[in-house]
Amino acid sequence: MNDTARKITPPSPSEPHYREAPNNIEAEQALLGAILVNNDAYYRVSDFLKPVHLYEPLHRKIFEVAGDIIRMGRIANPVTIKNFLAADAKVGEMTVSQYLARLAAEAVSIINTEDYGRAIYDLALRRALITIGEDMVNIAFDAPLDMPPQAQIEDTERRLFELAETGRYDGGFQAFNDAVATAIDMAAAAKERDGGLSGISTGIHSLDSKMGGLQRSDLIILAGRPGMGKTSLATNIAYNIAASYESEVQADGTMKARNGGVVGFYSLEMSSEQLATRIISEQTEVSSSKIRRGELTDTDFEKLVACSMMMQKVPLFIDQTGGISIAQLAARARRLKRQRGLDVLVVDYVQLMTGSGKSNENRVQEITQITTGLKALGKELNIPIIALSQLSRQVESRDDKRPQLSDLRESGSIEQDADVVLFVFREEYYIKNQEPRDIHDPKYPEWEALFEKVKGTADVIIAKQRHGPTGTVKLAFQAEFTRFADLADPSFTQYEEH
Repeated sequence: MNDTARKITPPSPSEPHYREAPNNIEAEQALLGAILVNNDAYYRVSDFLKPVHLYEPLHRKIFEVAGDIIRMGRIANPVTIKNFLAADAKVGEMTVSQYLARLAAEAVSIINTEDYGRAIYDLALRRALITIGEDMVNIAFDAPLDMPPQAQIEDTERRLFELAETGRYDGGFQAFNDAVATAIDMAAAAKERDGGLSGISTGIHSLDSKMGGLQRSDLIILAGRPGMGKTSLATNIAYNIAASYESEVQADGTMKARNGGVVGFYSLEMSSEQLATRIISEQTEVSSSKIRRGELTDTDFEKLVACSMMMQKVPLFIDQTGGISIAQLAARARRLKRQRGLDVLVVDYVQLMTGSGKSNENRVQEITQITTGLKALGKELNIPIIALSQLSRQVESRDDKRPQLSDLRESGSIEQDADVVLFVFREEYYIKNQEPRDIHDPKYPEWEALFEKVKGTADVIIAKQRHGPTGTVKLAFQAEFTRFADLADPSFTQYEEH
């Protein structure tokens, strides 16, 4: 006698009791009965409840067949459904036809259909949690060579977060008035936030004015050739956001960023000490080269100590693991969000990451997997992700060195997945390399005038932006402090493209 029949006919006291997976056969019967009596009940649960969520195999089949019939515009009832079920199947002493008739006969109302559906769905989640736990224990005991403990931890975290992401029934269509209310709430939050931005401020006002800040769930690609300062810009933005962090307590007791945010920084190229040196140099205006060589005056050292004490309170977390995979990165980002909170993630840089697939994949496929994974992670955690990227060498072969979207290495997936693409371009870098060797060269004054015009400036080219304009933002760049900032001299606005 199977579970369904056992629920209909209570077990005798002599039958042995055993531990079974969480289920509620009565709720499944009530739900199916309501659907058989009134097919409208199906649409109350169909957006979140699937056949696999029902515990009893026969109930899964009935729910699946009923759904197929209803979606075809036909009536699903005991008469039309029985033709799609095994005629010789038995439920205890009843035939399937008799069981279907009994489900319909005992159905009272469709009012509680959604409650039944949610109860069934929650029990399915509990069974999924048990499966994940059992798999975790069994794999840990077996100790397979192809899954070391770290890989098992990452796989378990991924499965748990997938379950958390799908384990809710608040999806589906949203009424337009609800969407309008959400938009108004966003506008009100932007009005209260420093700078009046809908996103998180980068701390660079001219860049914020073009982008409206960093928008949640966006993948922002920050690209440039070596020496252009993309890491410096990313570091400046990350520190600005973390340093301006202000939190407020929500109604449910959780903390939320009112200004700024908690920042996670994956530094695959530089060590955490090198990154910290850059930030200290930028904040204290003590040259990073002087810090590295130890050429510090007493005043300089006092600045460093004071700055370090202030920075200890800044919620900026650095991971310097080299060659990290997209799966490892995602697992660590989820852990950081759970333990400390996370509002912005920076990855320096994409080409130093590895995919999670087979090693025989070509590099383009691997980069596609990485950028797709970053985009999905940003959406899952509801945070903006700034991912740095190298540009191909073809930039150097052109007379005009200004980068274009086609210059992105393995550009197809990067350009497609990105919501925003920013290029860092410093004309000063190229013109400086063109300096005539002889100061008496007739071309020297012309070179000098051109160099003075671009010295200490940088362009941030917004080449793509899904929800805003493209164009160029002219910034000041102080190489000795690795600092990007707004230009103090408004005359430079003549170079800005609108």
